[in-house]
Amino acid sequence: MDLATLAFRTAFVENLALNYLLGMCTFIAVSQRVSTALGLGAAMTVVLSITVPLNFLLFEYLLTPGALAWLGLGFFDLSFLRFVAFIGVIAAFVQILELVLERYSPRLEHALGIYLPLLTVNCAILGASLFMVQRAYGFAESVAFGFGSGAGWAIAIVLFATIRERVDEQHAPAGLRGLGLAFVVTGLLALGFAGLRGIEL
Repeated sequence: MDLATLAFRTAFVENLALNYLLGMCTFIAVSQRVSTALGLGAAMTVVLSITVPLNFLLFEYLLTPGALAWLGLGFFDLSFLRFVAFIGVIAAFVQILELVLERYSPRLEHALGIYLPLLTVNCAILGASLFMVQRAYGFAESVAFGFGSGAGWAIAIVLFATIRERVDEQHAPAGLRGLGLAFVVTGLLALGFAGLRGIEL
């Protein structure tokens, strides 16, 4: 599978938000306005595009069995540390991103609020790195997969926010207003993306 196909498949056919339902807490909470959804989607794309390849390098050259042979420690298998190591890389990069946004885009940083630092523990970001390990992607594939994962998540949240802005909750049944209607819209979007699974690329 070439890299463009991998990125497209990851973004649309295997969408982290709508296929695997990862990162749904942030997905629901920050999708009330399109402008905020665009900002968070861009942040997710940047974080995933960089942390997935970084975690590949970390796993491949430090954590896998035999990776420390250059130090004479080839008998070590540190792969059990991947959760802690991946979260450390993600936390460090999210902190850098937060500082950059605070310096160059304080309005977006303020709009994202607590959800920007919470990207550190967003299960979609950690999930992408774990999928990369499980599927044994190489470095170039991890770059394409990271970008596709972020872009797909961003597309999903922007579509969701667009629909939520246009849905007139005054005409919705009282029991569905607010979170109930959000879940209904999420389910319909997930069904739409599920229809892409049969596409052969």
